[in-house]
Amino acid sequence: MTATLTTAPWDRARALARDTARGPLPAVARDLPAALGHTLAEPLTALTDLPAFATSAMDGWAVAGPGPWRLGGPGVLAGAPAGPLDHGTAVPVATGAQLPPGATAVLRREHGGPTAPDGLLHPSLPGPLAPGHDIRPQGQECRRGELLLPAGTVVTPAVLGLAAAAGYDRLAVHRRPTVELLLLGDELLESGLPGRGRVRDALGPLLPPWLRGAGAELVAVRRLVDDPWLLTEALHHSPADVVVTTGSTAAGPADFLHRALASAGARLLVDSVAVRPGHPMLLAELPAAAGRPCRHLVGLPGNPLAAVAGTVTLALPLLARLAGQPAPPRRATTTADLPGHPRDTRLQPVRLVGHAAAPLPFDGPAMLRGLALADALAVVPPGGRAAGDVVELLDVPGRTVY
Repeated sequence: MTATLTTAPWDRARALARDTARGPLPAVARDLPAALGHTLAEPLTALTDLPAFATSAMDGWAVAGPGPWRLGGPGVLAGAPAGPLDHGTAVPVATGAQLPPGATAVLRREHGGPTAPDGLLHPSLPGPLAPGHDIRPQGQECRRGELLLPAGTVVTPAVLGLAAAAGYDRLAVHRRPTVELLLLGDELLESGLPGRGRVRDALGPLLPPWLRGAGAELVAVRRLVDDPWLLTEALHHSPADVVVTTGSTAAGPADFLHRALASAGARLLVDSVAVRPGHPMLLAELPAAAGRPCRHLVGLPGNPLAAVAGTVTLALPLLARLAGQPAPPRRATTTADLPGHPRDTRLQPVRLVGHAAAPLPFDGPAMLRGLALADALAVVPPGGRAAGDVVELLDVPGRTVY
């Protein structure tokens, strides 16, 4: 097992994590509800005009000509076909209903009504009713064949709705990368108060929803005691595209991850990153086994905020590439000085105040209090940043930075 990068610069390690995937996972077809959270593998083009036919934008009357109009017919409801409308006549029409052929406008219910003694429909507007008033013309939103969304768009609930309106039953999306999360350490407690040398497992609750939000399909979360043989077996038999481990990345007496990777025949790509917190993180390729292609492992430090740093540095770029998700940079100015490490990048929890980033306290490698209040992590290069400087922002669990 040979190391490609030892104590890698933060930006280079992050780029390697993204590029080692070599591209998104293959495209699959998914029914609309099942496509949620996936990424479009093909551009989404309209299969029909939207709307497919001219419709009424309001409840009222479909009218033909300038008026007043003679009322006739039972009216047109949404979902019902509409017969032709003669000049000088009107019929009641519901919002979203197909406009009768020959109709020139829609008179809103609050803008008129039948009046005695002639029984005709008279407008109450100060001027004439303009042709096309309160009509949604066919193709107002898009025409058949028009590009709606590019490939690489994440399928959100709004995207599902647009796809359905545009005529889709299934979408071509990239398969979501599968992830197995291994929580390592004899000292971890699943419940109760910490004590007698044992601590609560904070990463078991924190990481799964974050990994799912990054486009991953979590196939398992397992806790392993500090045993190199058990860890080697877990790496060898994992069915996941990406294995994420917590703890055991350093060189302490119970840190067995390096030994297990060597026993599993893995190739180490990154062994420690010049970032605070979280520098003892790693990235490795696991060998193909039992017909499975080459897989990846991201080793996160055991301290909570250090593990978060490892997640945004190595896990999220890798998962984004496998899922076919874009990763546009986000930036903000700082409200105060952000002290930096002399040589390493710092990841600082910040709150957004308007379009500016304000640093938060409690940013030690074992702390989560600052992260719980944070809107983002600010990337602070070596030497720091002064108030008013621009910094890159990284998402934190459960929040989106715009």
